[in-house]
Amino acid sequence: MQIYEELKARGLIAQVTDEEEIRNLVNNGKAVFYIGFDPTADSLHVGHFMALCLMKRLQMAGNRPIALIGGGTGMIGDPSGRTDMRQMLTPETIQHNCDCFKKQMERFIEFGEGKAMMLNNADWLMKLNYVDVLREVGACFSVNNMLRAECYKQRMEKGLSFLEFNYMIMQSYDFYHMFQTVGCNMQFGGDDQWSNMLGGTELIRKKLGKDAYAMTITLLLNSEGKKMGKTASGAVWLDPNKTSPFEFYQYWRNVGDADVLKCIRMLTFLPLEQIDEMDKWEGSQLNTAKEILAYELTKLVHGEEEAEKAQTAARALFGGSGDSEHMPSTTLSEADFTDGQMDVLTLLVKCGLCVSRGEARRLVQQGGVSVGGQKVGDIEAKWSCKDCAGDGIIIKKGKKVYHKAVLEQ
Repeated sequence: MQIYEELKARGLIAQVTDEEEIRNLVNNGKAVFYIGFDPTADSLHVGHFMALCLMKRLQMAGNRPIALIGGGTGMIGDPSGRTDMRQMLTPETIQHNCDCFKKQMERFIEFGEGKAMMLNNADWLMKLNYVDVLREVGACFSVNNMLRAECYKQRMEKGLSFLEFNYMIMQSYDFYHMFQTVGCNMQFGGDDQWSNMLGGTELIRKKLGKDAYAMTITLLLNSEGKKMGKTASGAVWLDPNKTSPFEFYQYWRNVGDADVLKCIRMLTFLPLEQIDEMDKWEGSQLNTAKEILAYELTKLVHGEEEAEKAQTAARALFGGSGDSEHMPSTTLSEADFTDGQMDVLTLLVKCGLCVSRGEARRLVQQGGVSVGGQKVGDIEAKWSCKDCAGDGIIIKKGKKVYHKAVLEQ
């Protein structure tokens, strides 16, 4: 099976502009494609996972990825899916975030001469002359068509600033610029980016003629992928300092039964033949599938050693083999205790499981806390230094978050 057919079989492609041309480019390793990343944080999260895996698959098939960092468009803010304006970032913050992204992307794709590129659209957007843009680019866009675009509909109800209205033009110009300078002939993006991407294709054709190669593809569940990046406790980051390998593993270990095989098909690099067999699994076999998903994705992001540690720790929590050695933990000192005791609210805050005693109180009262395997319902419940000595105590927050509190030796 060639790569384009594999992408379809994995459920990754939703819409294309010219399937035959795209199939030929991709299958013959002739695609120079870009995917954009918004530099609003200093780490990628699991909402970016599908795009990263797609870049890896296509590079393995001989195609050339461009990771486009939106340093310029980030100064404007994409209105897609937004009800308010994004906070504008400083150039220094954007550069720092770009550097962090590249380190994480190197787990997936190989950068270098003739290989993957990382570009920052600030390098060309910040040099544009406003009047030139109006004459050379603005003339190619119909305001009527732009206002019908899906990416603007939500914002139109509450007020769309002229600043944001220009986002489609800037993103379209990115494709036009890279087509001419680095031979970029294809763009990938989520279904919420379809209007913006079509704008880029049309700009190339209007400026350079109908024979110009400019292809667009959208990813089937990229918008759903963005939702994957959020949990009740915040984002699931690829940076181990923000989301530990164990927590990352647990996130995927706890996906719903209905989603596990879909995630395995779209996000792992297991052979399709093996996944097709797994499609028949049900009941307790789905727990095995969840372990496979969690292990494969943790290995991809954090390496095989960390994946092994996370799996060992996770199995201990479910009564299997192993121990809690590699579980996320907080070391407490005797000075953290009052008269040798610590109440549950203080314990949750000290371990970073709640940001305040008020949040901790609500969590306990709602039945969302267990300590040492026992549900805690009393906000006055306390533990001693002795309880936390040795192997420590295991705290469970909700259904998915585990943490160990240990007294320093």
